[in-house]
Amino acid sequence: MAIERLSLTEAAGAIARGEVTAVAVTERAVARMKRIGQVLNCVVDLDQTEALIAAATADKTRAEGKPLGLLHGVPLAHKDVFYRKGRPCASGSKIRRGFVPETTATVLDRLDAAGAVNLGTLHMPEFAMSPTGYNEHYGHCRNPWNTEYVSGGSSSGSAASVAARLVYGSLGSDTGGSIRHPAAMCGVTGLKPTWSRVSLAGVMPLSWSLDCVGPIARGARDCARLLKVIAGADPSDPTATTRSVPDYEGGLTGDCEGMRIAVPRTYYYDHVTREVKQALDESLATLRDCGATVVETAVPDMALVNAMSHLVLTVEAATIHRKWFAERPGDYADQVLARLEPGLYYPATRYAEALALRAKITTAFLKAALGDAHAIHLPAVSIPVPSIAETTEGNPASIATKIGVITHCTRGLNYLGLPVISVPCGFANGLPLAFQLVGKPFAETTLLRIADAFQRVTDFHRQLPILAQET
Repeated sequence: MAIERLSLTEAAGAIARGEVTAVAVTERAVARMKRIGQVLNCVVDLDQTEALIAAATADKTRAEGKPLGLLHGVPLAHKDVFYRKGRPCASGSKIRRGFVPETTATVLDRLDAAGAVNLGTLHMPEFAMSPTGYNEHYGHCRNPWNTEYVSGGSSSGSAASVAARLVYGSLGSDTGGSIRHPAAMCGVTGLKPTWSRVSLAGVMPLSWSLDCVGPIARGARDCARLLKVIAGADPSDPTATTRSVPDYEGGLTGDCEGMRIAVPRTYYYDHVTREVKQALDESLATLRDCGATVVETAVPDMALVNAMSHLVLTVEAATIHRKWFAERPGDYADQVLARLEPGLYYPATRYAEALALRAKITTAFLKAALGDAHAIHLPAVSIPVPSIAETTEGNPASIATKIGVITHCTRGLNYLGLPVISVPCGFANGLPLAFQLVGKPFAETTLLRIADAFQRVTDFHRQLPILAQET
């Protein structure tokens, strides 16, 4: 098998056993990023020289018989929101073009310490403000299954790069679905952890109360390993939980025995198309075959959840951008400015109320939608992947409606702070479909176990776009 077709954990194992060198794996990844990355417009900054030096060091470490980290020699690249000292970080914007941070994000330090090889940074929409991957300044990231279709956003380059087998995994950020949209649309696995599970230190914020950092990779096992490396307390981020970090990989039993999976048909199925519903139903049948029991539930008032989420996001984002609004309004894309500016005008009392109600609303959601089950099964995106033309051309109101449908199943869950994983489960028109699993706070182990059991008996996450099959 070509080395780029290995999963992250397979690649790490092959390097550790000496079956392939970190240099060979990295050279292959660099070549693919140069060739295929250009077609997909998914690579922002390729740090070839430093990557090959790090790979050579990794091979030397192994040859000397020294201890190896969980990601030893594995090439990764990440969304352009993660600061790395001395390297540019524009966050997809014109305003931050040329910004060079003086610190490195905690999560990148942890990946480095685990032996990962950093290849550079990946495409994203301007300041993470698009669920499709659109960027007025740097162009649209392309879906590797069909380059005329959206990749999803805002961790667009992360999902496209993993799906096209340019890298073995990537970190993204998720404020309203920005890990899950692109993972679902590109046919890979994306995990939004519980809020506070992963440090946000050194990450360009969008909304500090909603932002989550998490992995995008080919399968649940890969995500489990990445989460193990990046999770945990951080003195640089006082909001990061001090809870111990479980052995996520060790919790992958290969079955769903004893698992109860809740399926709320209200709200989340409002826009689901026939093709998506068929894939969702088939995924539930597979989970039953793996030992799970499926029960139907309902959800509380999601209009309230979404309103609270929108209020918190826009107020916090406007606070972050307020100075730039005044000094450089012309350097924002019109649609980005239009989404950010309203946050300046909400009363402080409404924002405070939204934060104060968060725990109560989350409890009500879990009581209604989860009940006594272990996970909630939802659509990731209600409709088949739309084309770039559908989301950029024509009547602005129609475009806004389409984008609203794309985010329908993801956006409120960030306000609730719950962990969610997006899992590939089928195809429509040759492009991927996916479901989400939602759990109680810090139930990532449960979600990963269910997702992994599903992936052991299906191969949706192993399917290759034609573009990725190039040698």
